[in-house]
Amino acid sequence: MRAFFRGFPLSVQHVFAMFGATVLVPILTGLNPGDTLIASGIGTIIFHLITRGKVPAYLGSSFAFIAPLTLYVTKHHAPGQAVTGLISVSVVYAVLSLIITVVGFDRVRKIIPPVVVGPVVAIIGLSLAVTAIQSEAATHWDVAIVSLAAGILASIAGSRQMRLVPILIGIVVGYVYAVIRGLVQFGTVQSAQWIQVPHLHMPVFSWQVVLAMAPIALVTMIEDLGHMFVLTEITGRDVTTHPGFSTILLGNGLATFVSALIGGPAQTTYAENLGVLAMTRQFSSRLIQGAAVIAIILGLIGKFGGLIQSIPTAVMGGIGILLYGMIASMGIRHMIEEKVDLTNIKNLIICAVIFIVGVGYANNGIAYATLAGLIIYWVIPDVGRRQREEAAS
Repeated sequence: MRAFFRGFPLSVQHVFAMFGATVLVPILTGLNPGDTLIASGIGTIIFHLITRGKVPAYLGSSFAFIAPLTLYVTKHHAPGQAVTGLISVSVVYAVLSLIITVVGFDRVRKIIPPVVVGPVVAIIGLSLAVTAIQSEAATHWDVAIVSLAAGILASIAGSRQMRLVPILIGIVVGYVYAVIRGLVQFGTVQSAQWIQVPHLHMPVFSWQVVLAMAPIALVTMIEDLGHMFVLTEITGRDVTTHPGFSTILLGNGLATFVSALIGGPAQTTYAENLGVLAMTRQFSSRLIQGAAVIAIILGLIGKFGGLIQSIPTAVMGGIGILLYGMIASMGIRHMIEEKVDLTNIKNLIICAVIFIVGVGYANNGIAYATLAGLIIYWVIPDVGRRQREEAAS
């Protein structure tokens, strides 16, 4: 029982971290937010079963599929076809998982050098900066600053117990301040139902939706790989080796398959929750699994979900500055630890292109930036290095 009370607030932090983005996807695409929360919780549990609890990651709604989901759910009113598209995504994940198992991830890993990994990890955090600043914190800067300050103080100057839950403290303090300011609207709580049952959907086959969604899986896989690099940096355990990236892909694919059947979107590992891990240094997968259970309960009990939805976006913006910045810092630390030579002009160019493409491209920028960095590294000859070697000889 004592372990439960110690772990519960840590799990709640992860729920707060993932909630906004996870619920935003169904709002934009026409899916049911309650179904999506349940899908994210079940998907996360499936992921942890497949990875044997060795990957402390939370799976939430993927933003990469917003356009096709909106087209088939909202415009065409064909949720069954959308389910087929998401199932095709899970099939792609399973196929790639099998290929990596046969080929071996070590060969894949050698293709991706530290000079690409570091900037990619950094832009995973930096790409969320616009959301944290412009879409959230800027709505009420005073609320964002109070939330941010509370989180920083709790993590640096707080007691041992407070340092475990700085994100939760920042959110609570920011929420109370927002209530005092009269900025909290409780309409979401009043309008929410007490009990919500997920809406099951049967697939309706269509080649069009398969061709529209299946290729996007390749983009989200690259993002997943970037998230695993972040997780490895945070925990000090190479999760791409144990349990292996092929296992991670399989878990993600099965989570997406089940999510589709219960009315949810594609599932993907969440950078927001990686930020919580970096802040708290609490890496137990049981905390993530606890968050998954809470998400399922929130999806079933609408009033609780409505209460979390009443949190002003400015509160999450202040917390986001801290979380996303921590992820960006991990990328810089990776380059330092791997002794990446930034006096080498080719390395500088790789970093420059990855940073600008990754931050500047609104949709799937992480994947495109990764591909651009790899192409530059492997295709363009390193003239500067050759010149230095010739001069040394």
